[in-house]
Amino acid sequence: MKYVYSLLFYTVLLSVSHAQAVFTQTVRGRVLDKESKYPLNDVSVQLLETAGSSVLGTTTDSLGRYRIPNVPVGRRTIRISRIGYKEALLNNIVIDAGRETVLDVELEEAITELTGVTVKAQRTGDARNEMAVVSARQFTVDEAERYAGSRGEPARMASNFAGVQGADDSRNDIVIRGNSPSGVLWRVEGVSIPNPNHFAIAGTTGGPVSIISNKMLANSDFFTGAFPAEYGNGIAGVFDLRLRNGNNEKHQRMVQFGFLGTEAALEGPLSRQTGSSYFVTYRYANLWLFKKAGIDIGTQAIPTYQDASFRLNFPLKNNARIALWGFGGTSTIDLLISQQEVSDRNIFGQNDRDQYYTSRMAVAGLTYEKPLNPRTFLKATLAVSANAQDANHNYLFFQYDANGLPVVENNRYKILSKAPILDYRFSETKPSLAASFNHKFSPRSTLKAGVNTDLYAFHFLDSARVVMLQTGSPAQLGPWQYRWDSRRTALLLQPYVQWRVNLSERLTLSAGLTSLYFSLNKNSFSPVEPRAGLAWDLGNRQKLSVAAGLHSQIQPTYTYFYGEDLRNPQSLSKLLNQEVGLTKSWHYVTAYDRLLGRNLRLKLEAYYQRLFSVPVEEQRSSFSILNTGSGFSRVFPGKLVNTGTGRNYGAELTLEKFFSDGYYFLVTGSLFDAKYKGSDGVLRNTDFNGKYAFNALFAKEFTFRKTSLNVGAKFTAVGGRWYGPVDEARSQAAQEIIYQSAGRNTLQFPDYRRFDLKVDYKINRKSLTHTIAVDLVNLLGIENILTLSYAPQPDGSFIKREYQLGFLPVFYYRVDF
Repeated sequence: MKYVYSLLFYTVLLSVSHAQAVFTQTVRGRVLDKESKYPLNDVSVQLLETAGSSVLGTTTDSLGRYRIPNVPVGRRTIRISRIGYKEALLNNIVIDAGRETVLDVELEEAITELTGVTVKAQRTGDARNEMAVVSARQFTVDEAERYAGSRGEPARMASNFAGVQGADDSRNDIVIRGNSPSGVLWRVEGVSIPNPNHFAIAGTTGGPVSIISNKMLANSDFFTGAFPAEYGNGIAGVFDLRLRNGNNEKHQRMVQFGFLGTEAALEGPLSRQTGSSYFVTYRYANLWLFKKAGIDIGTQAIPTYQDASFRLNFPLKNNARIALWGFGGTSTIDLLISQQEVSDRNIFGQNDRDQYYTSRMAVAGLTYEKPLNPRTFLKATLAVSANAQDANHNYLFFQYDANGLPVVENNRYKILSKAPILDYRFSETKPSLAASFNHKFSPRSTLKAGVNTDLYAFHFLDSARVVMLQTGSPAQLGPWQYRWDSRRTALLLQPYVQWRVNLSERLTLSAGLTSLYFSLNKNSFSPVEPRAGLAWDLGNRQKLSVAAGLHSQIQPTYTYFYGEDLRNPQSLSKLLNQEVGLTKSWHYVTAYDRLLGRNLRLKLEAYYQRLFSVPVEEQRSSFSILNTGSGFSRVFPGKLVNTGTGRNYGAELTLEKFFSDGYYFLVTGSLFDAKYKGSDGVLRNTDFNGKYAFNALFAKEFTFRKTSLNVGAKFTAVGGRWYGPVDEARSQAAQEIIYQSAGRNTLQFPDYRRFDLKVDYKINRKSLTHTIAVDLVNLLGIENILTLSYAPQPDGSFIKREYQLGFLPVFYYRVDF
């Protein structure tokens, strides 16, 4: 830690030596019409003091551009207004000396264009998507960095929102309103993408670390239910991410060193004359530093990962733009039990084998945008994505003494030999096209239509040997069996149309239709999915909204191609689940919003979700696909049929104070119930039915002439996940935890508790910003139970209660210049 202390000492010297300077930076950007994306001129852009009076300001030119020089560093509030448009009020805009602040803002046209008519303001947190009525929120990169425990990741940040649970320190899976994490749709620039996380497992949407750099993101939307018609193939929620352009006037750099890796970013103009720009990031991480410091990360193995991203933006004639972008990453971990000590912990794998695992993910795209006229906008994205997972397992034959106990030498179990028992590679390549057309008929009425298309190319290969354990005898290995052996293609097609109309000055209707077709089988077609929402402005800064919609989703793609012994000519086994259809869900949501003050907002939502056509096992059992999609394991179900059901309902509260007067807070709470029926017809708790979730965040910023200290805290409490009695005989035969079907989800783990503290210290010099931050995750070291795992020990036991990570300090030092 002496290096950390030296760094702190150096930065304190910097702050003292420049204490008399007051540094400024430029704020600039563009203002566009929200529906047509056409540039708006004569827009007033003003920086406000706490009292609301204007201190600096300007107006936009004919291309919608504005520039405010000499803005003092710190957090600022910006008001953007134009006659005939709803005012936008942007809170908590961070101005640093080390980089320009570039803000592109979209204004929504008001129903009436009469001067002097007061219209509702757009505020920080309002969804960018104008078709969204309920259960939608815009989030910023600053929020991902500011929230204690978020580690700069969108998914961990979203777990603070009402209706969303994290409750797994080792992964960033999110549970939305009791749904499986696999129900979440990830989109970037309009196209769906594979799981954007390192160490990803097939069929999941989360992982330990995000591949997407938060430095790359522009303001984006997050949905938790009843989302608009343009979002298909998701039944739980949506991350709709946007990528930002690099600075087109000034070259800027960022370097960051920390426990989670070393990261660098470069951005700047390719041509100042045309306004084209570049943006590139790279990160490499080897978590040996945690091991060196004695910090528990759940395993003695050292994970390594690296990722990169880029975006090249080229303005064209007549306000058109084209951007080439991409990001990707690779990650590797080798869990070598043969080299671990007897007391070492391992929550990520099994303790009777050496395990080698690698995952890769990449996506690249080309996005074209053009306002055809002041009322019409065209956008199209063509992209190609790929993801792959490779795993190999070698079984360990331990040496036993005369008493049947394992022999230990130098605090390690003595290994007689090893033998391969698992080899699999799953890969998926997907060209995608997303095209949309916006037309604003009038300030009252806007139509959006488009199509989302994905062409999947699957290659799934998996072979395994059964380990047969016999008391008093060495383990025996069975013959190789191929459980996956498929090369296939399939088309997913989702056309949609959405219409938004202001029925009156206080009543807004958003209605749409979509359809989902998956060519793999005849059962994966949902011809019509209606979506509708109604928002009523009650006056006195209050709003009441209702929404409903039908949603559907294909299954985790690898589950379609599973068989028990595909290459055995004597076996009658075939692909068990190739004909399984879509999971479907009706969402019903009502919401009440009230602005309690200029910077204080209250939001209440209640919802009911009815799930049907859920895949369950044909043979009578408690299995349901609704319980899958989290953790580090695949599922191996028997033959599935779409006869299962589920239902989720609950109520949510959000009380949020936007950053002002040097502090902010966010309090969210959820009460809910999530249940399902398998093929046995019994109504059970889903694995994720924690019953409640509570989050409280608070942060205070102390500002000085050229430095600032931000102290933030977060407390989380979530109900425990559900499980049941273990079927010991079947678990030993399958070498994984299998629960007794009759008792599935009758037992609950203890509630999850965590307290996080984040401190960051920022020093601004001329054209340079130093940031030192430490995120103290689970500061109190609370031992939260994660799950039961199949962890065979040399002494013959195999059921282990795994605990979450303990206290985890995440430190980084960043320089922007």
